[in-house]
Amino acid sequence: MEHLFTSESIISFFVLVVLEIVLGIDNVIFVSIIINRLKTEKEELKARRVWMITGMISRALLLMGLSWLLSQKGKAVITVFNKGFDLASLVMLAGGLFLIYKSVMEIHEKLEGEDPNELTKKKSHLSMTQAIGQIMLIDAVFSFDSIITAGGTAKHLSIMITAVVIAMVIMFLFSPKISGFIHKHPSLKMLALSFLVMIGLSLVIEGWDAEKAESLHLKNYIYFGMAFSFSVEVLNMIMHSRMKNKRVVRLNEPVLEEEQNSTHQ
Repeated sequence: MEHLFTSESIISFFVLVVLEIVLGIDNVIFVSIIINRLKTEKEELKARRVWMITGMISRALLLMGLSWLLSQKGKAVITVFNKGFDLASLVMLAGGLFLIYKSVMEIHEKLEGEDPNELTKKKSHLSMTQAIGQIMLIDAVFSFDSIITAGGTAKHLSIMITAVVIAMVIMFLFSPKISGFIHKHPSLKMLALSFLVMIGLSLVIEGWDAEKAESLHLKNYIYFGMAFSFSVEVLNMIMHSRMKNKRVVRLNEPVLEEEQNSTHQ
């Protein structure tokens, strides 16, 4: 249990919770839009409960699977240029490349892609079966990069699962307020996505040579870079809040109706 209370474990826990909240809010909004298309409030409440329970269970199972894969070190399954790669290395290499690709694509979509709100303007009602099916599909798509992020940020399974569950509960309870805040401060979203690029790069380096990455204390440098960047951004937000003529860039991201109304007022 002592390893759970080291400075590295505590920092990775808080970093992971924040990243999961900021980056997972789109998932919550897409799900909320689907739930709002149900006929009654009773169905909406039931769908939210199903989403929360299945979301937590599926993420916990995926994290357990990922943790097991990462523990399979030392048994080379493929050799490239006289260098052996075990299953854990292959998972980290593939996960790191996926995270970098997904993050860069996400940055492009947020800045230059199509407006996702145009795709969600249809008001036709959904049945409970249709809604739950769509919710589980969207949650599966969004959960994969969430799990890879957890694996690249924290070392211990208990920290990963706790952080992901806490982040989901916070998003479930405060999603409109969190989404509204991020929508008003889009630089936070871009900063979080750039952090994912860094985490993806660290996974690629660890997958290529885990011992070298460990000896270089790679994650310590990444955490320092994140902390410094976040501190600079907080100062920018404080200075920006005092400006009279401030211009905010609007990202292409899903927005709940109540947020849209408050933005136009």
